[in-house]
Amino acid sequence: MKILKVNKLRGPNIWANYPVLEAWVDLEELKDTSSEMIPGFNERLMAWLPTMVEHRCSIGERGGFFVRLRRGTYMAHILEHVTLELQSLAGTPVGFGRARETAVDGIYKVAIAYKEEQLGLVCIDKAFELIMAAIHDTPYDIDKVVAELKEYAYDVCLGPSTRSIVDAAKEQGIPWRRLNDGSLVQLGYGVHQRRICTAESDSTSAIAESIAQDKDLTRMLLRSIGVPTPEGRPVESAEDAWEAAEDIGLPVVVKPQYGNHGRGVATNLQSKDQVMAAYQAAREEGRSIVVERHAPGDDYRMLVVGGKLVAAARREPAHVIGDGQSTVQQLIDKVNEDPRRSDGHSTSLSIIKIDAVALGVLLEQGMTPDTIPPVGKKVLIRRNANLSTGGTATDVTDMVHSDVARHAVEAARVIGLDIAGVDIVAQDISQPLQGQRGVIVEVNAGPGLRMHIEPSAGSPRPVGQSIIDMMFPSESNGRIPIVSVTGVNGKTTTTRLIAHVIASTNKKVGMTCTDGIYVGGRRIDSGDCSGPQSCRSILMNPFVEAAVLETARGGILREGLGFDFCDVGIVTNIGEGDHLGLSDVDTVEQLARVKRCVIEAVHKTGFGVLKANDPMTAEMAERCKGRVIFFAIDENDSVLSAHRGKGERVCFVRDGIIVMAEGNSETGLTTLDKIPLTHNGRIQFQVENVLASVAACWGLGMPTSQIACGLESFSAHMDKVPGRFNLLEFHGATVIADYGHNASSLLAIVDALSQFPQGHRTVVYSAAGDRRDIDMIRQGEILADHFDRIILYEDQYLRGRKPGEIAAIFKQGMDGGKRVKEIYGVTGWPNAVDRALKLIKAGDLMLLQADSIDETVQYLQRAIEHENLGREIDMDSALDTNEAIAKNAPVNLQEAKAPTAR
Repeated sequence: MKILKVNKLRGPNIWANYPVLEAWVDLEELKDTSSEMIPGFNERLMAWLPTMVEHRCSIGERGGFFVRLRRGTYMAHILEHVTLELQSLAGTPVGFGRARETAVDGIYKVAIAYKEEQLGLVCIDKAFELIMAAIHDTPYDIDKVVAELKEYAYDVCLGPSTRSIVDAAKEQGIPWRRLNDGSLVQLGYGVHQRRICTAESDSTSAIAESIAQDKDLTRMLLRSIGVPTPEGRPVESAEDAWEAAEDIGLPVVVKPQYGNHGRGVATNLQSKDQVMAAYQAAREEGRSIVVERHAPGDDYRMLVVGGKLVAAARREPAHVIGDGQSTVQQLIDKVNEDPRRSDGHSTSLSIIKIDAVALGVLLEQGMTPDTIPPVGKKVLIRRNANLSTGGTATDVTDMVHSDVARHAVEAARVIGLDIAGVDIVAQDISQPLQGQRGVIVEVNAGPGLRMHIEPSAGSPRPVGQSIIDMMFPSESNGRIPIVSVTGVNGKTTTTRLIAHVIASTNKKVGMTCTDGIYVGGRRIDSGDCSGPQSCRSILMNPFVEAAVLETARGGILREGLGFDFCDVGIVTNIGEGDHLGLSDVDTVEQLARVKRCVIEAVHKTGFGVLKANDPMTAEMAERCKGRVIFFAIDENDSVLSAHRGKGERVCFVRDGIIVMAEGNSETGLTTLDKIPLTHNGRIQFQVENVLASVAACWGLGMPTSQIACGLESFSAHMDKVPGRFNLLEFHGATVIADYGHNASSLLAIVDALSQFPQGHRTVVYSAAGDRRDIDMIRQGEILADHFDRIILYEDQYLRGRKPGEIAAIFKQGMDGGKRVKEIYGVTGWPNAVDRALKLIKAGDLMLLQADSIDETVQYLQRAIEHENLGREIDMDSALDTNEAIAKNAPVNLQEAKAPTAR
């Protein structure tokens, strides 16, 4: 057994509407071996992971998976469950998994939900190792593995502070994305996005953060507005520290001038030896040291967010309680066994460590780590109460006096922090500070939220929600309008048209398609950008106000969708399909399942847009969480009529007018002769693309007048829809450039060509080598039935085929062609076009397949602008030209042959 690959499906996908890992597993020699056939396998597996008894599996009850094991199940299914369990044991519980066999015998796809991608990947590897150990009866230290996974989870998962903010964002419907391996997170999309890094927002200024790190400057600013602070000053040496302590008066605090998390802080120092030792310990954390008067009382942390006190906690220094038998170190080790403690900030508490400061505190109490304290003796390990040094916290939010809260808010404001942790020492937090010599000792940027989310005692506070409320007021969800367009044909044209219509409202539109990434009409990346990475690039762009995203099959299968929800999801058609035989998608039904992901991702307040007269597409309506708008040219289409009869929305054409109808209500939008893309309504597939676009814009709530204006101003030329039924005239011959590359699109183009007078017809055509033989043969049949001259080319898309193989396969479909008279094979698209332009005559019609959009556009523009060979025209001009030219004479048939090298 081996794992072939793991696809990271980060967005909604064919398995679920949330992230999953899809492992492709080859069972090899185990493909016919189930669990009960391996002696001792089940017993070892259940002994190592007894907690899998909670897996209900298909049995539907506790212990269900163990029942399946005993009956006998295959290794891919077992990999699914073991991976899920290891993630749960590591601290990230997940429950969704599926295992399905592919079309290849013995190869399975195993889908496993995850919360943290890196951890999920490691758990798959560990699950594989565990299963192999169980198969071969070799030792496996499951306790060690789980401990390592927990440690790894602490390192790679979001910490509690960041996680609380992200959880609050999700609760409010705000999309989020982790931007690095740390705590930098994007909340929202496009122009409405915000960013956080732990408890710092993108509004937390660098100046304010710098001020907060300087304890002496902070004290000066606080005093300037009348906030009580302890007397103190920076010191240059241990001797200077003792001199400052004498001047200020004992007891004192020694701490780094620039620092956080309580590192190097020593409090309540009563002697010269203590001060000198504390200075040396503080020097290990920073070069500049401050000595301050020690204030009596408890240590409190006030959390201020957006000018409001939202939480408060009393912090207690790290300590242990003697039992009369254990040493201090043993007591610490026992406390550190608490699962809430970890070495870092990933859990609600931190482990207690013995360092120079801790040794000094113990020495003050006459102890060392080896001392055995008497029963009930409280032994301090630190004097400062930071959670990061092992302290605990009790919530006291409801006890804080209004005057104390005011001081905390003023302190945050004078420093300039939108989120601040204000540290106060007071004997009674329910009373004003002045009467009890209470002081504010620090103001911290990026405060830890752990003590408020999971206090050791008292009520948890929704501080993550408080931060979200500040960043996204009035319950804003940080989203921009998103339109996702998929289907077999028409995706790019529909995407471009919708983007144009939205842009006509002066919105900056981000668009992805097979031609590139565009923002505000400017291309920022080229090539095929119809996948999730390009989508995420658009949604990360802070200038984008609306996103229109072409969504191709390949990206969905490789990585899922690039967004969580869309406002409008479109499936233009399925037809005869395309790309079949790739990535375990072998049938039109399976292809429809992939395309359906876009409809399943439509938000409950959004719209799915579906072609009514395409059965595979129409069936997707029941999977849409929002409403559905059907479109069809024929208003009498049965699916469209039934939908309208229910009072729902539909779009159709009546007497050359685009009609938007909802129940009995109708609106005539504009006429087809005013929409350049449709060529006066003659090109049926472009009319369908227009209908889909109208439905999408209607679903977005755009005014009808604006939709009509956008449609009427969208040109059919190469500047707007390059390689999509562009019409050109070359020395009296009509040339149509189109990207169509499958049987469905070819049939649609052939239907459109029926509008032209019968004349000699030439086609330049090919297919990528990864297409099925049957699909190439089918296209060969269509070409041979409708064209007199066929020029087949092979270029960079051989994809495993031998030179000449693609042309030979096409030829199999051409043998019985009704019309073909000449067949040529040429190497390279440019050579094929050159050959065709030399052969065609005035009055001819040529279909030029746009192999690469950029290459095609550049070639044609060069021919038009620099070589003066032709010009772009509209369909009326093309029809006039063809009608004026007599039909050409017949020519001889040439056999298909392998292309020759240039």
